[in-house]
Amino acid sequence: MALAAGARVGARALFRPWAWIPGAALGRTESAARGGIGSRGFGSQRVLVEPDPAAGIAVMKLKNPPVNSLSLELLTEFVISLEKLENDKTFRGIILTSDCPGVFSAGLDLMEMCGKNPAHYAEYWKAVQELWLRLYLSNLVLIAAINGASPAGGCLISLTCDYRVLADNPKYVIGLNETQLGIIAPFWFKDTLVNTIGHRASELALQLGTLFPPAEALQVGIVDKVVPEDQVQSTALSVMAQWLSIPGEERREGQPLWVLVEHARQLTKNTMRKPTADLLVKQRDSDIQNFVSFISRDSIQKSLQMYLGKLRQKRG
Repeated sequence: MALAAGARVGARALFRPWAWIPGAALGRTESAARGGIGSRGFGSQRVLVEPDPAAGIAVMKLKNPPVNSLSLELLTEFVISLEKLENDKTFRGIILTSDCPGVFSAGLDLMEMCGKNPAHYAEYWKAVQELWLRLYLSNLVLIAAINGASPAGGCLISLTCDYRVLADNPKYVIGLNETQLGIIAPFWFKDTLVNTIGHRASELALQLGTLFPPAEALQVGIVDKVVPEDQVQSTALSVMAQWLSIPGEERREGQPLWVLVEHARQLTKNTMRKPTADLLVKQRDSDIQNFVSFISRDSIQKSLQMYLGKLRQKRG
């Protein structure tokens, strides 16, 4: 399955003109002195953040070995770190990647969905929704540096980003493969994929639970670029520089042109994405109830237990 996030569709959807001022070295380097993040890394047990205030970006690394399963703890820590970056005036972009070799994220943590009570299932699914919403509607430029396999929830995380760079390794497959586990992808998973690769390609991929190797992922449009494995991070940084490039010192309507350009980008992103996010916002409670009802079925619990048992045997 996938992951989710909650975002504030109100003020957060509007441009913050003070977010980053080109050339204002004083404002950037003294971020920490003013209570900002500064250049020192921070994060938590499962999410590492490497900020670069001078460039206006940060690298967020998922660190929940062995496969970056989206546990309740990881989801919570991720939102906290993301909010810190969004609230700091310095940062305009985030590169999202993995600290676990060979895997970007294996998706939802099945342990959170097996053998628990309905209240826990509801809490977990709300956290999944929250992360998806927060990422999907973020004003920041988000670039996924996909340096490992990215099935199900891992794929969903990458789909919330503005641009996706995938390592050229045949083992690094990506896709929403929920049907292969006997699970139906929620409507907002489906909508995110449709918005990325189109309706017909999504229909085929979702029904078959397709996991695309790099070349096919690029062809269908689920990623934007495929590069050698040792160039994923540098390529993501290069792409980010293009997204954050400043159009000179020209002024219009009494403001630097870059302010107007950034404003236009953020509003365009919000215009494109808000209708999809609003569908979940309006049905959030019913979506949680549907998830709890589905995951609590005896047949689903038995299926999950069998699958987890097989995983333990492989590791054992």
